[in-house]
Amino acid sequence: MQINKIKKNKDFAFIYNNSKKVYTRYAIIFIKENNKKEQRFGFVASKKTGKAVQRNRIKRLFREFVKLNKSKFKESSDYIFVGKSNLKENIKSLKYKDIEKDMLKAVK
Repeated sequence: MQINKIKKNKDFAFIYNNSKKVYTRYAIIFIKENNKKEQRFGFVASKKTGKAVQRNRIKRLFREFVKLNKSKFKESSDYIFVGKSNLKENIKSLKYKDIEKDMLKAVK
């Protein structure tokens, strides 16, 4: 299943400044309704979350969660998943199930 991604810097900036935030154990999720009939997703992991390998793993876990649970997200909304810095210590032992359990609470 294809994920529509947010790619432009101005779109990220607009969503950051005009959205609702949901805090979970591993991420901050920015949610903004849009006028389009599509869901769009953005994935961010800053250098605070670790080196490139860890940042890419975090984004892969977030993308996998979205791919498998896309129907649970509201239509015509934009979502940005930002990895928290506490992932840095946990990333080696972190499993997909941990991310899924944490994020499902936020999606509801």
